[in-house]
Amino acid sequence: MLPDNTNITLQDCNMKYGFVRIASAVPETVVADCKHNIAGIEKLMREAEARKVRIMAFPEMCITSYTCADLFFQDALLDEAESCLQELAEATRDCDVTAIVGMPVRRGAALYNCAVVMHAGRLLGAVPKTYLPNYAEFYEQRWFSSGKDIDNESIELCGMEIPFGTGLMFRTPDCTFSIEICEDLWATVPPSSIQALNGAEIVFNLSADNDVIGKYEYLKSILSVQSAKCICGYAYASAGPGESTTDVVFDGKSFIYENGTLLEQSERFPDRAQLICADVDTDFLRHERKVNTTFAENAAACKRKYNVIRIEQKEDTACDLLRHVSPAPFTPEGENMDEKCREIFSIQTAGLAKRMLHTHSRTAVLGISGGLDSTLALLATVKTFDRLGLPREGITGITMPGFGTTGRTHDNSVKLMQSFGVTTREIPIRQACLQHFSDIGHDADVHDVTYENSQARERTQIIMDVANQVKGLAIGTGDLSELALGWATYNGDHMSMYGINAGVPKTLVRHLVEWFADNEADNTSREILKDIADTPISPELIPADENGKMTQKTEDIVGPYELHDFFLYHMLRCGAAPAKIQYLAETAFRGKYDSTTIRKWLETFIRRFFSQQFKRSCLPDGPKVGSVSLSPRGDLRMPSDASPATWINNLKQ
Repeated sequence: MLPDNTNITLQDCNMKYGFVRIASAVPETVVADCKHNIAGIEKLMREAEARKVRIMAFPEMCITSYTCADLFFQDALLDEAESCLQELAEATRDCDVTAIVGMPVRRGAALYNCAVVMHAGRLLGAVPKTYLPNYAEFYEQRWFSSGKDIDNESIELCGMEIPFGTGLMFRTPDCTFSIEICEDLWATVPPSSIQALNGAEIVFNLSADNDVIGKYEYLKSILSVQSAKCICGYAYASAGPGESTTDVVFDGKSFIYENGTLLEQSERFPDRAQLICADVDTDFLRHERKVNTTFAENAAACKRKYNVIRIEQKEDTACDLLRHVSPAPFTPEGENMDEKCREIFSIQTAGLAKRMLHTHSRTAVLGISGGLDSTLALLATVKTFDRLGLPREGITGITMPGFGTTGRTHDNSVKLMQSFGVTTREIPIRQACLQHFSDIGHDADVHDVTYENSQARERTQIIMDVANQVKGLAIGTGDLSELALGWATYNGDHMSMYGINAGVPKTLVRHLVEWFADNEADNTSREILKDIADTPISPELIPADENGKMTQKTEDIVGPYELHDFFLYHMLRCGAAPAKIQYLAETAFRGKYDSTTIRKWLETFIRRFFSQQFKRSCLPDGPKVGSVSLSPRGDLRMPSDASPATWINNLKQ
C-alpha cells in the first residue's frame, strides 16, 4: 500500500484571486492507432500550455480510441498503448500542463478502463473506472474489470511504480482535483459526489458518450446539477468523430461547468480537434462550501480516506480572464429574461398579497415621486390588487412636492397614477417643513442633512398617517442598493409597513420598469415609464436651479449604482475580498471606468456599507427576490459597529 498523503497542507492559488484555467480536449483519433493518437494529444497539450492551461482532460480511451471492442483482448494493442504513453510522457517532459489521458491498463490478469495523470514527463497515478455499462453497444464488462474495490494500491506502468485506485485525488498549487470516467457520472451516487465532499474542487470526467436524439440536453442538465450539488468545477471531455461508426456516432461534446453554470462548451460533430478552456473560480467555490452548512454536514457523514498526490507546477502567471464577467450580475439576460422578470414580480406580489390577507387590509398607501423605486413599488402593488381581485382605487398614491421637486418628476408621478387608475392625492410638504424648521430653530437657507432628512421624514409621516386613515398598509419603496449604501433617511423613507422593493437592487429596478413598459403596459403607460427610466436618479431634496432642473443627482454623490450593485453582488454573494472585486470590476467595466475610479467608489461602498448597518438592523419586512438579501432576520447578521479597516487595507494592498 502507498503512504497516505491526505494531510498535505492546502496552498493558495497562484493565479489571480483563485481562478484556475482548465481545459477539455478532443483530439483527432484513429481507431487502434496509438501512434497517431498520441501525436494529436501532444499537439493539444502544447496548445493548452500556450493558452496558460494548468490542468486538462482528454476523452476516455483516447490513446487507443474507445471503440476497439474485442481488440482490447490483443496484447499487441495493449503493449502499443503503454509504449505510446511512455513516448508521450517523454515528449512532454518540458510541458507544465497536467494532463489526464484515457487508456486500458493491465493489472495482473485483469484489464481496467483508466484515466492516467501525467505532468512534466512523470506518471502520477491511474484511476480505474468504477461503473461499467452493460448496454448492447457498450458492453464494457466484456473487456474490463471495475475498480470499485481498489482503493489505493500501486501498479507498474511504463517502468514506473505509480498509485492506482479509486481513492486518488491530486493537488496542484492551484487546487485539488479528482477524476471519474463516463458512466460513473450516471450512477445514483457518482464518485464525484464523495470526492467533492472530501475536498475535490474540480472534477474531470473522461468520457466516450455516443450521440442519440435528446441525450445532449439531458447530459447538460446532469452536468449542471452535479456541479451545483458538489459545488465544484466540472470538466467533461468526450470522444469525437474519429471513433468507429459501426453502430453509433460520437459528436465530440465537451463542457466546463462551475457550480451549475456553463462556462464553456465545444462544437458538436467537428471535423477537427477541439480544445475548450475556462477559468474556474476556486475562491468562490470555497466560499460557497463554507457558507453551505448542508455541504459541511454531508461531508462529515461521507468521510473517505484519499491518497492526495501533490503535483509540483511552476508558479502561475497572471493573464486576462477567459470567462465573461457581467457588469450587471443582478440583471436577467438571455432567453429566460422574460420568465425571470415575471418571476420577480410574482415574488413581490405574493409577498404583499400574503401580508394584506394576514392584516385584513384592502387598501395600500405609497408615495409616488416620479422616480424608479416608487414606480416599481406601484407596479407591484397594482399587480397585487389585481391578483387579489381588489379595485385599484384602494391604492392611494401620494405625490408630495418639496423644495427640490422638478416639473418632470411631478408630472410623471401624477400621470403614472392616473394611467393605472389608482386614487391620486397631492400633498405639498414645503409649508410643513418650514414650520418644522421654525419649531426646531433651523435656518431654511442651510441645505444640510437636517434640511434634507426633515423632508423625507415629513413624507413618511404623511404616508403612515394616510395609511391609518384608510386602514391600509404603508408600502415602502426603498431598494436593495439604497439599503447597502445606507442611502435612506433613518425613520424616514427607511421605514414602512412592508418594504416591497427591499430585495431588488437599483440596476434591476430600472430593468424591471423598462421590461414592464415593453411587455405589459399600454401605450400611455409605456411612454410615462420610459421617461421615468430615463430620468436621473435623485432624492430631489435640494432646490432646483433657475431653469427648474434638478441640482442633486445621487450618482454624483455616492457613485454609479451599476458599480455599487457589482460590488454588492461579489462581496455578499461570492464572498470576494475587495482586491478581487477591484480586479473583476476592471474586467467587467473595461473601457468605461478606469482603475482609479473603480477604486474610489469601491472604497466609498465599503465605508458606507459598514457605517450604515444600524439602518439595516431594524428594517421592515420585505420579500427576498434574488440571491442577495440584507434582512437582519435572514441573510445578513452583521454588527452595527464593525470596522471596515481590514477590507480597506485589502483594497489598498
